[in-house]
Amino acid sequence: MLPTYASPKKMNRHGYANGHSAYVEKESRTFSISPHRFQPRSQPAYRRRKQLMVRLAIICVCSTIIVMLLFPSLRSAILPSISLGLMSTTETFQLETVRYYDLSNMQGSARGWEREERILLCAPLRDAESHLPMFFSHLRNFTYPHHLIDLAFLVSDSKDRTLEMLSQMLNDVQNDPDPKQPFGEISVIEKDFGQKVNQDVESRHGFAAQASRRKLMAQARNWLLSAALRPTHSWVYWRDADVETAPVTILEDLMRHNKDVIVPNVWRPLPDWLGGEQPYDLNSWQESETALELAETLDEDAVIVEGYAEYATWRPHLAYLRDPYGDPDMEMDIDGVGGVSILSKARVFRAGVHFPAFSFEKHAETEGFGKMAKRMQFSVVGLPHYTIWHLYEPSVDDIRHMEEMEMERIAREKEEKEQAERAKEIKEQFVDTNNQWEKDKADIQNLAGQESENKKAAEDNSQGGTDASQPNQAKAQPDQNAVPA
Repeated sequence: MLPTYASPKKMNRHGYANGHSAYVEKESRTFSISPHRFQPRSQPAYRRRKQLMVRLAIICVCSTIIVMLLFPSLRSAILPSISLGLMSTTETFQLETVRYYDLSNMQGSARGWEREERILLCAPLRDAESHLPMFFSHLRNFTYPHHLIDLAFLVSDSKDRTLEMLSQMLNDVQNDPDPKQPFGEISVIEKDFGQKVNQDVESRHGFAAQASRRKLMAQARNWLLSAALRPTHSWVYWRDADVETAPVTILEDLMRHNKDVIVPNVWRPLPDWLGGEQPYDLNSWQESETALELAETLDEDAVIVEGYAEYATWRPHLAYLRDPYGDPDMEMDIDGVGGVSILSKARVFRAGVHFPAFSFEKHAETEGFGKMAKRMQFSVVGLPHYTIWHLYEPSVDDIRHMEEMEMERIAREKEEKEQAERAKEIKEQFVDTNNQWEKDKADIQNLAGQESENKKAAEDNSQGGTDASQPNQAKAQPDQNAVPA
């Protein structure tokens, strides 16, 4: 019910804001709305204004297109303003300087080769000139599509021709006439970290150098990964250059398990006099209560390393659980991982897992990486019966023993040679022994024949003499019997 007023002549000129007037009727003292008080503008004027606006819009659009065609550099400044933030799909990013990546498609799957998932292969190198030909022979034999594998190398603290040899090998493989051989993007990074530990077995695996060496190696791995990892990578594969034997299908074999982090078992061949074979990588293990108690007694910066009497951890090692006839697909949950061959999903590193260059839960580098991945609820497994073989590198004791064996071999060969020479001299001295024996035998036979002939002749002669004397005796017999006259 509208309000009423005492005076019939008083109007409320602001009763409504729709362009119509409101006033009070005299008889009823109520408001009345008059629809014919104000009329809209005439149609011809409205039409002319609309046409003018359309023409101005067309002129602006044409001018903008002409400007963008004449000045391409202005496109990056004009298009974002025009889009008003409505471009949100891959098709809308047509600028050369804009790249759109949907990382939900880079999670990694069990059959990545079918989904064309890219792998980043990382290889830290130091004084690896002698190993590169063998390493590249393994790369060439990979059955995973090579165009889906990006290579990243970090050359650090090298004193040999590692960088020159690497450039030559990369040039050969990328220019191979076989279209299946060339790889994808290749990155070669050179940076020194001040590594003072020598590359010989005794220095690299000595207990005193382990903590500092592992921390520097962790820095090298992190530098390489941060420089080479791209949004297009679904997997990251770490591989040492001194692996001697490995299946050509190792990428597919490890990928089929669809784990966040997975490693094979690593052994090495030995000479027969050392047993023929031996576990090599002891950094893949399950945690033990003894090791946890040991860690609580160590300093904050201490780093536990496996395979040394100084740290008796009594952990189950992946290497010692190998069965040559076991199922190669059998999985074992582990806490620490070795760095010889690691396949990891790229999302593990994107989530923040890295190779700690400090003491993380009393571990560093790859073992610390495994610990950190487990802490962030990623799956970390090893394959105890899937084995690859590391190159045999003799230790100082092995070299000393081999030198002694070499000296014994030389002495034995010398003695055998002297015996052979003496036998040869004796043989040369009695070279006509058989002929002399035959000659002596013939002479003896001749002498025996002559003796038999002489004896026979003598017998014949004696027999002939006897026969001649008998007639004489017969002739003389009558004279003896004759009677004298």
